[in-house]
Amino acid sequence: MIANRGEIALRAVRSCRALGLASVSVHSEADRAAPHVWLADQSICIGPATSTQSYLRADALLHVAKETGCDAVYPGYGFLSENAEFAAKCEAEGFVFVGPIAGTIRDMGDKSKAREIAMRFDVPVVPGSETAFVSATDAEAASKEVGYPLLLKARSGGGGRGMRVVNKAADFGTTFADASREAESAFGDGAVYLERYFEEVRHIEVQVFGDGAGNAIAMGERDCSVQRRHQKLIEEAPSPALASEVRERIITSAVDLAAGIGYRGAGTVEFILDPTTDEFFFIEMNTRIQVEHPVTEARVGLDLVDLQFRVAGGETLPNLASIIQPGGHAIEFRVNAEDWSNGFTPSPGRLKKWRPPTGQGVRFDSAAYEGYQVPPYYDSMIGKLIVHGKDREDALAKARVALDGFVVEGIETTAGFHRRLIDHPDFQNNRVHTRWVDIKAMKELT
Repeated sequence: MIANRGEIALRAVRSCRALGLASVSVHSEADRAAPHVWLADQSICIGPATSTQSYLRADALLHVAKETGCDAVYPGYGFLSENAEFAAKCEAEGFVFVGPIAGTIRDMGDKSKAREIAMRFDVPVVPGSETAFVSATDAEAASKEVGYPLLLKARSGGGGRGMRVVNKAADFGTTFADASREAESAFGDGAVYLERYFEEVRHIEVQVFGDGAGNAIAMGERDCSVQRRHQKLIEEAPSPALASEVRERIITSAVDLAAGIGYRGAGTVEFILDPTTDEFFFIEMNTRIQVEHPVTEARVGLDLVDLQFRVAGGETLPNLASIIQPGGHAIEFRVNAEDWSNGFTPSPGRLKKWRPPTGQGVRFDSAAYEGYQVPPYYDSMIGKLIVHGKDREDALAKARVALDGFVVEGIETTAGFHRRLIDHPDFQNNRVHTRWVDIKAMKELT
């Protein structure tokens, strides 16, 4: 059963077909015309449009899995993919959860617990509080040891929700309350922990796979530093910010962590890098496939969704040394249904024209099509443009052609923003950081 929607659900159904697995898709009433509904062997409506009444209903999902005779559940990314309780229920009902075991999701989803685990395997962590807090008073006392500026981060979840920067002690109480309230609303957990805040850092993540028996491999790193309000916009590999020696150390740290916890399936170990000192620090582990996994696929030459199913089915990890890997440079652009020139406001609606780019070294992953009604109920991402070239310059040249030829009518998208951004001198010359879009690029591109 494919417990998701959109591009990742379509991708999973295709992988099932390629592997000879029967698939059951689920959909909300708003997604009746979605491609993952057509392509699956069976498709079941699980509720109204809103995700809380459909894709987030663990009981309904498990009922569908039982009634249709499924033996495995694929969570994709988002929704219940990092919900330890859902994974535990799948396990208890006898389903294979295509991902890590519930205990791993629970431990690594608790950011303060994940810090403790990382330190156990000598993975450097950002200086911060040893625990998470629900009391602003207790948290403020701990903030004196961390120092200012500091970063408040939700213990559960991600995507920038429950995250706030505090520049001075006078602002702590109000900012903590805002972060805790948002975390409670988004994840049902208002606990927040504290980290030292670095003004300008790169966001580096390492793609790992584990077999659940203590063996793990890494498939290189991705640079996800181009973000807006903690939401990734562009990802590329390899990172243009890493020296070879630093790359080796950061990848080794990721593998040590994944192997040490007996990780199973696809995961991402995330770090921040201080480019002035080449120091890197563990920030979290995402216990699922990432939106940006095609960047790694382009360079490694493996289908990572296919590999998720294979590993879940008990197959051994691939020997990367025996694979002819394409290498080169890959960049992914997240195409969202948003009006970027108007504060990135959502832009749902019907696609009157839809001509995604094609060409050598160009890939476009999407579940959208001409005539498709982009719903307003879910994440605004409607596609991912991935370009692959022999080096970064070649990849950017292909990206310019692809973005120039991308035809969309009926809604606004972020494609135009990406086209302008890649010509910005800072991006071309690798002078970006996680706050670059917010504090500089937005002002110069809009």
